[in-house]
Amino acid sequence: MLDPNHDRVSLRRQCDLLCLSRSTAYYRPHREGMANLRLKEAIDAQYTRTPFYGVERMRAHLRREGWSVNPKRVRRLMREMGLSAIYPKPRLSLSNRAHPVYPYLLRGVTMERPDHVWASDITYVRLRGGFAYLTAVMDWYSRYVLSWELSNTLEAAFCVEALERALAVSKPEIFNTDQGGQYTSEAFAGRLKQAGVKISMDGRGRCYDNIFVERLWRTVKYEEVYLHHYENMEDAWAGLARYFRFYNGERPHQSLGWRTPAEMYFGTQEAAGDPEIAAAVVTPVALRAPSVTTATPSGFHLKSAQKWS
Repeated sequence: MLDPNHDRVSLRRQCDLLCLSRSTAYYRPHREGMANLRLKEAIDAQYTRTPFYGVERMRAHLRREGWSVNPKRVRRLMREMGLSAIYPKPRLSLSNRAHPVYPYLLRGVTMERPDHVWASDITYVRLRGGFAYLTAVMDWYSRYVLSWELSNTLEAAFCVEALERALAVSKPEIFNTDQGGQYTSEAFAGRLKQAGVKISMDGRGRCYDNIFVERLWRTVKYEEVYLHHYENMEDAWAGLARYFRFYNGERPHQSLGWRTPAEMYFGTQEAAGDPEIAAAVVTPVALRAPSVTTATPSGFHLKSAQKWS
């Protein structure tokens, strides 16, 4: 609506007429420098190999690789990527003190059937020109990925959408997450309560309470993300959609007696190949930018993302 080259109405007057601050008119989106993006890629690759590396060890590794970085920069980038070393320490995730925290319900529990326990987590996915965040909902017994979502922010909305997709397939007895603000939010926890699901959260200082999802991230990155340099969110979505179909329906697991997650979750190999079941696990995309809720950067409406399935 603003026309900075208008020959009769100045930009200041246009802002006054539209009740806009002039800073809005002059604002230009910040593009992250390529050096930072490359550094994030290096941090992500090393973190996947050694998730117990904290800021100082990560900095030492980067300096050996030829990066001239200080601890403050490494700490800032790891925070932006949502990475935190997994070893016993006072805080494992960025929780919101205004949100309630739920007890850990899985101590001593044996997973005996599908839909006994589900779990969710968030990881960083690198793109050629930026980065994104991936969340997934997994059935612990079968390792079956019921749903996943991709976003370019850490707002809770994309985690809630993944939860909704999973609940459209089935319902667990217990849902386990970490204490991150996305999961303690009323939108996420409230939806679980509404569905009658018990909420379990990892204890602080306990690095293996959600170990199956951590293993999933390692597998996804080594078998998909690091093999394909995604150009943008659309490329990442297409690649991850392809991989999760392979992971669920074709990739056998030694721990499952060389069966696939779909065979374990649905009970038989025939059920895993059922087209109705395959259609039930839609792999959606959430290409969100801050303060944008109706369209993706490429112009696709969020509600029309199913056309990719």
